Amino acid sequence: MLNEKLLEVISHEGVVAIVTCANNEAHVVNTWNSYLNATEDGRLLIPAAGMRRTQKNIELNNNVKLTFGSKEVMGHQYIGAGFLIEGTAKFLESGSDYDMMKEKFPFLSRVLEITVISAKQTI
Repeated sequence: MLNEKLLEVISHEGVVAIVTCANNEAHVVNTWNSYLNATEDGRLLIPAAGMRRTQKNIELNNNVKLTFGSKEVMGHQYIGAGFLIEGTAKFLESGSDYDMMKEKFPFLSRVLEITVISAKQTI
């Protein structure tokens, strides 16, 4: 699911948009490509310090969408590649994935775990 082009994009810095929806209202929060950690089983782990509204939304509706890109990676035809991820999410407050992320990102209070359902290259 997480192909080599996607992994190449997240290895370059860029902005990530994370979209949740609850009570018929969308909410967007941003983070950085360098904060995305891909697991061998195709999940994305993201450090969370704030993201309180995101967490409340996920408790009501765990479907999420993420977009991210890099102008430094070759896209379909030109330089610049981006992705749309659709998946389900939950927040981790303990466990081995939490511990690994806390070591990398001491500022986090939780870890946003995205189970990827689809990953589409958009540009």
